[in-house]
Amino acid sequence: MKNVLTVLLASSISISAAYATKIKGKVLDGQTGEAIVGATVFLEQSGLSTKTQLDGSFEFKGLSTGMDKVHIRHVAYAELVREIEIKKENTPHFTFQLTSSEQTLMEVTIKGQRNGGDDDPSARRLEKNASQIMNVVSARAIEISPDITVANVVQRVSGVSIERNSNGEGQYAILRGMDKRYNTTLVNGVKVPSPDNKYRYVPLDLFPSDMLERLEVYKSLTPNMEADAIGGVVNMVMKSAPRKLFFQANLASGYSQRYFNRDFGSFSSSAVPSKSPYELHGKNYNATAADFDKGTLDYRYKRPTPDLIGNLTVGNRYLNDKLGVILGLSYQNLYRGSHSIFYKSSVNNTNPNAIITEKSDRQYDEQQQRLGVHNKIDYRFNANHRLSFYQMYVNLNNLQLRDAVNTIYNGQYDPSIGKSELTYVTRTRKTEQQIYNGNLQGDHHFLDNRLNFRWSGVLSSARNELPQNTTISLDGIEENFQRRRTSLVNRSPVTYRWERNTDDDRAGYWDLAYKVPLAANKLELSTGGLYRDKQRSSFYNNYNLSPIAGEAKYQYGVDFQDYTDLNLTVSNPTGAVRNPLTYDASEKTTAAYGMFNYENDKIQMIGGIRMEHTNQGYKLLFPDGEERPEGSRAYTEWLPSLTMKYHLDSKQQLHGAYYRALNRPGFYEVVPSRVLNEEFWERGNADLKHALADNFDLRYELFPEPSSQFLAGLFYKRIKNPIEYTFQPDEIRGQDVYYMPGNFGTANNFGVELDFIKYIQKFGVKANYTYTHSRITTPKKSRVINEVTEDLDPILVNQTRPLHGQAAHIANLSLLYKDANKGWEGQLAGSYTGSRINSVSEFLNADLWQKEFIQLDASVEKKFKAGWAVFAKANNLLNTPMELYVKGTNPENDKIAEKIVEGGNTLIRKDLYGQNYILGLRYSFKK
Repeated sequence: MKNVLTVLLASSISISAAYATKIKGKVLDGQTGEAIVGATVFLEQSGLSTKTQLDGSFEFKGLSTGMDKVHIRHVAYAELVREIEIKKENTPHFTFQLTSSEQTLMEVTIKGQRNGGDDDPSARRLEKNASQIMNVVSARAIEISPDITVANVVQRVSGVSIERNSNGEGQYAILRGMDKRYNTTLVNGVKVPSPDNKYRYVPLDLFPSDMLERLEVYKSLTPNMEADAIGGVVNMVMKSAPRKLFFQANLASGYSQRYFNRDFGSFSSSAVPSKSPYELHGKNYNATAADFDKGTLDYRYKRPTPDLIGNLTVGNRYLNDKLGVILGLSYQNLYRGSHSIFYKSSVNNTNPNAIITEKSDRQYDEQQQRLGVHNKIDYRFNANHRLSFYQMYVNLNNLQLRDAVNTIYNGQYDPSIGKSELTYVTRTRKTEQQIYNGNLQGDHHFLDNRLNFRWSGVLSSARNELPQNTTISLDGIEENFQRRRTSLVNRSPVTYRWERNTDDDRAGYWDLAYKVPLAANKLELSTGGLYRDKQRSSFYNNYNLSPIAGEAKYQYGVDFQDYTDLNLTVSNPTGAVRNPLTYDASEKTTAAYGMFNYENDKIQMIGGIRMEHTNQGYKLLFPDGEERPEGSRAYTEWLPSLTMKYHLDSKQQLHGAYYRALNRPGFYEVVPSRVLNEEFWERGNADLKHALADNFDLRYELFPEPSSQFLAGLFYKRIKNPIEYTFQPDEIRGQDVYYMPGNFGTANNFGVELDFIKYIQKFGVKANYTYTHSRITTPKKSRVINEVTEDLDPILVNQTRPLHGQAAHIANLSLLYKDANKGWEGQLAGSYTGSRINSVSEFLNADLWQKEFIQLDASVEKKFKAGWAVFAKANNLLNTPMELYVKGTNPENDKIAEKIVEGGNTLIRKDLYGQNYILGLRYSFKK
């Protein structure tokens, strides 16, 4: 028996040794050397298979020694079959290089689909080969990220932070510390107008992220690019027709943690008229209370239904690959909100620090309905001639209810006994923003492909509507810590406001390039230009309603219980017809450029000059005593640029660029308007000049391994006549102060960018960090005691500060995981934004700063067979508040019960948004 056990044990050890051998390897692109993710590796003899990981690696364990055949397959590459020897002594490590499946055999062309930036390897390849200094986010990276809008996606790019809206969602991009006004937004390389009622920058939360093939962020310009981009360019490249049938559908639902234990506030908006009584009945019409829909005063509170998110994309090519068609549809219905505490402040003595005069406790509830539709049709007549037509429509319908309880810090305020005067203010607002873009393009090649002519005809339109924006105000009181409404406020307790603006762009682009025949090097000479006619119309009208004269003051709970029961009279029955916010404006832009592109084995140089001529004008339709009811300006700028790339070797290069760019004021900024907007008055500046900047970039780019990269860059910007918003006194009535734009000398902005990507088998790290330092000097108001009169006399003092919106430190860190064999993929993504100026005060040392914050998001996906996948996304896991503060303290604020002083700073605003969760199902089919 003992001998039998000995034989069995020896046999077991022998068998284990025979199958203890393992092999490792990597699968790379034979042309670029980049890792291929998701390739199937199959061993013929053992029958085992696996898939390559994030770094292109694979591993087999428990193999027997000897010869075997390995088969490697990927949809975009030709199958590779190779015989290998598996040895027992050590662990063999194999490297396999795949070639593109595009081959010509017996006049039959076999093509495999290659991605144009829609996956991470091709996105890295675009960054490496790009003439401009740029970053790319692929469609696959967007798909598995925690983000569902372009605004949130762009914050993952190095040097980019975002400005959020009232519910915490990203809205505007800030590139390299340059305020959103200095950035340009493109769709497929073409500028689109903005629906914003004030500025020309585009709100990126309009765009569902699942419409994109990739997101490009350009940080330098070449002469063939529009020059209105001092900060940079955000280019959304939309999905185009695939080579084979492609079908994808997503359906997801979710919920905001904010509404786990509280109700959602809403109102009836179905009957809200899009036009005011003035527009419907004429300028002489006297409106009555019956002309206003009471649905905006009909408040409802209940738990919201779950969020709904859906996407459908289908595309294919027909007629022997000549005709390509793709259609995409995206819809989102989300319920979001926030809790905000806002402290009003003022500076009224020699102490430069703010005195808190009032607290506003606000609850925001918003329903966002986001729709995106796009389609592209392209037709290839032959290898030299191609036409394409692209259309896109995005629409964001936002219903917001804001409930505010204001506590007034006057002589009646005594927190020890729960006593104070209150004001209840409820605002309902319906906002609809939309953009349409239609683009017909032609691409033609002549002279054996040496001469290339491209052209585009573009029609774009942007629209913004706020119909019957309603505000109602009631007085209230707090006694013995119990709060209650008392009566309508004395003057105009109800206001109705209509705002609308449209921007219509008609543009033509043309580019002509000629490749000069050279023996060893490459030289391309090109020229081109554009003409754009932009027309804007803006409309504003408001009505004030008050109690009927002679009747008792309306007591809450006595004369009325429900706001819809109010019977009021219109104080201004013809509306505020005479106002400077109803105007027409135009901007005609003409541009032309000349450019050369020289390249050899070591160096690439792109340089030239661009001319842009701007003719901008406005006309107030109903002026209200303005000195300049009409205005125009015209200017021409010559904008040189030079980009150089030096290849140190096949894995590393130096990338440098210089370009001059400009920033044009928006229409709202130059129209001499006056409007009370939220907490302060705003007005335009008819003397506002355009800004001009010289921009320098230098970046070291290292690609040590196929899927890894390390980018280290320096940038510097010198801006002449930068445009900043500050509080400024009225030129005629010095006691009136307006928040308005102005030009302030010269500003300097420089910084450092680091970008790192590394994959090790199933794990990956994406990290970036940007340090930005900027300086601008603007006049500030201060007060001194007059030694003769002992009065407070105002004086102006120049103060140097960072640019508005510029954070010194921005960082992103994403931890990635992907198991290609089991179909799991996920990431934990954190972003950090340092403190930055939120708004500039008229007073010395009284600027409003935003506190630094960290946002943590997560996502996970599990793939199944036959194209099915389940995914989940979670946002704002840390529920980090958005906090605004002023530096310094004032002893007058010690009476306030809440803790608003910390670290020598005084809190002005604090917003909490809550976490959001999404769970969905995805189906993808590729023929």
